[in-house]
Amino acid sequence: MISKVLIANRGEIALRVILACKELGLKTVAVHSEADRDALHVRYADDDVCIGPAVSRQSYLNISSIIAAAEITGADAVHPGYGFLSENPHFAEILDECRLTFIGPRAATIRLMGDKAAARDTVKKIGVPILPGSDGPLSTVEEAAGVARVIGFPVILKAAAGGGGRGMRICWQESDLETAFHAARNEAERAFGVADVYLEKYLERPRHVEIQIFGDTHGRIVHLGERECSIQRRHQKLIEESPSVAVDADLRRRMGDAAIRIAQAVNYVNAGTIEFLLDGENFYFMEMNTRIQVEHPVTEAVTSIDLVKEQILVAGGAPLSVPEGVFHLRGHAIEFRINAEDPVTFAPNPGKITAFHLPGGPGVRVDTAVYRDYVVPPHYDSLIAKLIVHGKDRAEAIARGKRALELFTIEGVKTSIPLHRAILADPRFASGDLSTRFMEEFSRNQ
Repeated sequence: MISKVLIANRGEIALRVILACKELGLKTVAVHSEADRDALHVRYADDDVCIGPAVSRQSYLNISSIIAAAEITGADAVHPGYGFLSENPHFAEILDECRLTFIGPRAATIRLMGDKAAARDTVKKIGVPILPGSDGPLSTVEEAAGVARVIGFPVILKAAAGGGGRGMRICWQESDLETAFHAARNEAERAFGVADVYLEKYLERPRHVEIQIFGDTHGRIVHLGERECSIQRRHQKLIEESPSVAVDADLRRRMGDAAIRIAQAVNYVNAGTIEFLLDGENFYFMEMNTRIQVEHPVTEAVTSIDLVKEQILVAGGAPLSVPEGVFHLRGHAIEFRINAEDPVTFAPNPGKITAFHLPGGPGVRVDTAVYRDYVVPPHYDSLIAKLIVHGKDRAEAIARGKRALELFTIEGVKTSIPLHRAILADPRFASGDLSTRFMEEFSRNQ
């Protein structure tokens, strides 16, 4: 039985886990860098431990400091949140060796699905569609060119150990390959410590649709519907919604069944996401995220399931609480990522928040860990809040999004709120005409 959870993260997700633990009657431990001494997750946890300087590799990525914090506070479980160490198999293994429960999947699963090339091979073997591409990492530009000639341009190079859009380069013609190959390898090496890249066919206007899956230690695996994540900038998601206007009941069943088959093939436990590219009625496996997602609240809104509480309960050995049978999504939910950044140039804009007012009213939720006079540090991701709206249908959710974004006040730093308001005013968004190139086309028209 879990009794005390250490949250190996910061910001809104750390606070989100603390709130779930409070509802479950569990004690919590916040770890923090020197830059986060005044953070809300530190204030609301039962215990807190400073684990190092502001630089992530000396604090939130410092495994030995996190283990030491768990030992001195008596924590018996660790929730990694998203980012940082959440998909680090070595971290999960160390926790297991120290007899600390990792609130996430098994280390072997994280390692397998974290290698994007190996994940593609695993999925291919069970008959789930994948895009044509290389069978594994590519050693040379010449090898990449050979594969590209067979499958046809455009193609995309991806980091084998990648995620978050890093180590990705699109090649529209063969002359693009050499520069893109070396750039992708260099970025992959810097971001993940592994330079390996693979190649696959690039779809020009697909949708990015992901399926939320959940497995327990008793062998049961379910899917909880889809999330539309096509509104992206440089492969970074900006807006997510559930359900997708492009997915009907039959397609949801087919994608959900494929996601479950993938999860079963790797003996998946806890929360995870299977990401697909959707091209008309055809879908193709892209990758698996072996953690809770930033956008999990939209699924919570349309299912009424607290995914973070479910994570903790399943990690403690409980069976899934999701009812048996066909699952029905209720209403429509949209999430807007509020970043501390220039809405035009997208440059990060850290600094002191001088005014802060949250929107409210029916169907509005805000996940955040900032407050007036909080200083947004320059050392971490620029995400400072998530606005989630829920309505009986997409039209009502959009109307609530417009109302909430108008009332959402953050001063002292620039934010992405004006960008979200502009996107909601775009007729293509209102009609559901979305693709992964939406932002590229949207920017051209501004």
